[in-house]
Amino acid sequence: MKNITYILALLVLLVVVSPTHAELYTDGYLQGLFGGQLESDNPTKSDQSVSETRLQLRMESIGDNGEFFSRVDFLYDGLADEDNQYDWEIREAYLKFKLGSKLDFKVGRQILTWGTGDLIFINDVFAKDYRSFFLGRDDQYLKAPQTALRMEYYNSIGAFSFVFAPSFESNRLPTGERLSYYNPFIGSIVGTAMDENFYFNPDEPAKTFGNSEFAARFQKQVGMYSVALYFYKGFYKNPLGLDANTMMPVYPRMELHGASIRGAKFGGIVWLEGGYYNSKDDPDGDNPFMPNSSVSGMVGFERQIATGLTANLQWQADKMMEYDSFVAQQTPGLHYREEVKHLITSRVTKMMVDETVMVSGFVFYSPDEEDLYFRFSTTYNYSDEIRLTVGANVFDGNYANTEFGQFSLNDNIYTKMTYNF
Repeated sequence: MKNITYILALLVLLVVVSPTHAELYTDGYLQGLFGGQLESDNPTKSDQSVSETRLQLRMESIGDNGEFFSRVDFLYDGLADEDNQYDWEIREAYLKFKLGSKLDFKVGRQILTWGTGDLIFINDVFAKDYRSFFLGRDDQYLKAPQTALRMEYYNSIGAFSFVFAPSFESNRLPTGERLSYYNPFIGSIVGTAMDENFYFNPDEPAKTFGNSEFAARFQKQVGMYSVALYFYKGFYKNPLGLDANTMMPVYPRMELHGASIRGAKFGGIVWLEGGYYNSKDDPDGDNPFMPNSSVSGMVGFERQIATGLTANLQWQADKMMEYDSFVAQQTPGLHYREEVKHLITSRVTKMMVDETVMVSGFVFYSPDEEDLYFRFSTTYNYSDEIRLTVGANVFDGNYANTEFGQFSLNDNIYTKMTYNF
């Protein structure tokens, strides 16, 4: 994250590919984000969920031979220890160029995303930052950056995309410091206020060529529909496995094969997406320390239902393979997932006051897991430069070990002030 050599090398490339008359654009923003916990018994270190000041600087240089883009964040964290209050991160720093008229390259630190879902990710297995998502940071921070080479090739058949990431990048999950989580060894929700050993920071796969990630997508426009096929070879982004020797969390190997379709229908936008997760470390489902393979599918629909009012609805079903073996491995009396797990989501957005005010709500609800996560925010664009936001994150669940139930003590509200320049 703090590899200054990396960004300096890209700046050298910027000089190489951009002639002296290249256009240079700079902008950024200054933002304050402050939030508080709503649950008094949350085992985290502070009643505040977040207290930070962020400066983001963006630079883009466009020349005849290529484009360079960088996005760097400088952060003051008022809740961190004194020695760690100041931090910075290279969110993006990439070089983009063409070879001929049909081949595009992007190399460097970048945000990777594809798929059709609204906050449901089946074939988008690139790194996410759920800590930022649950604390109220801007939506752009849900996607964590990765160092990668992306190549896109276009011809009459369609568009081919290839991504090579030389080292694995995991999802950024709650650590117990700001956001508590469920610890299966303790059998309850834990945080670092209880014990510093509850700081959740599992080791990632070694940075070797054999552990690099590879993804591919084929995309084609068929009439009014965009159709895509996907492939990924790497690891689960969450540490879903356990090392049988150390009993520490690990990231199991995984391959993904998927497809999607999205287009205009019924007066709105409809999408279908599915994927097969092949658990390479447990192909037969007989290893209790590794996740079983699964098949996941989703359907979604969105349309404008009134002036300034847009709503969507999504339904996802996830089927675990070799479910009988999974059930036989479970501890009697403890809650475990159904063979087919369902998730329903809906987003409602209303624009008001000449589109200067946006009210948005998003709910995740699983009838099988009996848990939910609700996000709410109201944003007021005072001017082109100044934006004010208030919001909340609310979790609930009947079981402490479900996807959202484990975060049921993390309910929080926040306020955010942004100045763009």
